[in-house]
Amino acid sequence: MKTITVLAIFFLMAIISNAQSDRQIFEFEFEGVVLNGVLNLPKDQKPNGIVLIIHGSGETNAVAQEWYSDIRETIVKTGYATYLWDKIGCGKSGGTFNYNQSVHNSALEVIAAINTLKERKVPGSDDIALYGGSRASWINPIVINQYKDIKFWITVSGVDDKENFGYLLEQNLRIGGMPKDSIDLLVGEWLAAVKIHHSGGSFESALNATPNLRKNAFWLRFNGTITEEDYYNYQPTLMKEELDEETGLQVVIKNFDSILSNINCPILALFGENDMNVDWKKTKLFYEENIARDTEMTIKSFPNCNHSMHECKTGGFYEFQDNDLSYKRCDGFLDVLENWLKDRQ
Repeated sequence: MKTITVLAIFFLMAIISNAQSDRQIFEFEFEGVVLNGVLNLPKDQKPNGIVLIIHGSGETNAVAQEWYSDIRETIVKTGYATYLWDKIGCGKSGGTFNYNQSVHNSALEVIAAINTLKERKVPGSDDIALYGGSRASWINPIVINQYKDIKFWITVSGVDDKENFGYLLEQNLRIGGMPKDSIDLLVGEWLAAVKIHHSGGSFESALNATPNLRKNAFWLRFNGTITEEDYYNYQPTLMKEELDEETGLQVVIKNFDSILSNINCPILALFGENDMNVDWKKTKLFYEENIARDTEMTIKSFPNCNHSMHECKTGGFYEFQDNDLSYKRCDGFLDVLENWLKDRQ
């Protein structure tokens, strides 16, 4: 069964205010493909730097739909410019979207964007900073290790070194009212299927290992029906990865602890305490154990706050969709972001 890193697309909001910024379309090339992005520059002043906003998992339509608008506006208000772009094969970016693009390749994409901003002498490009949630919290540390000239890193709903879907599955089944023994059974079937898939086992073997999981309503809603073609197309990629001996989870980034320990720029790490996509307490501990003590790091968590930093009750994956709830930022989230950035002017 295909293992799926689920890190929600972040912060699709209303259109950014033009009162705070000048908006410019800006393209760059990566691996022969032109990617379409948007710059927001502070009006009537030279930017203190440019904050690149890096996406989580999934397809994007960020430029046309003005994703992260409130976050971009907050950043611009402190004197920094922002830049984000649509992934390959998304929006007006060229190429074909690949859900399984590696985080290392995504990091090279970010570096291509940085180099283009600098080559074209975009105002603020002498000081590049990184913002990103979820999957981007794997990408950005790799960029910082390779580029070595990043002003600061803001990580939101960050991740440790391992696959997170087991946590997401367990927590959402619990929210749905399933008893613990049934949850353990389904999570166990998922892990068994991952091991079969990783070892080169057959699609039929994976099906036989998951009789209950494949009937579960949340699983079916989240994944749909995984086809034999999907299974074998992803298998070569999965087999190249390492499985953690203790947990059976896929290790997404080898030596991620060392990558974090090499970071020496200031870090702001923000978490929602009702994050049911990623185990935020585990990530927080991972940061505290592996980021060097002499690296400036501020950690802040927000109660009643989900993976995408919106106020919530359960943090369940479909909570907003099923209850037709409005999206409201967690109390204090934008204030913390703004005040921290003001200290870096």
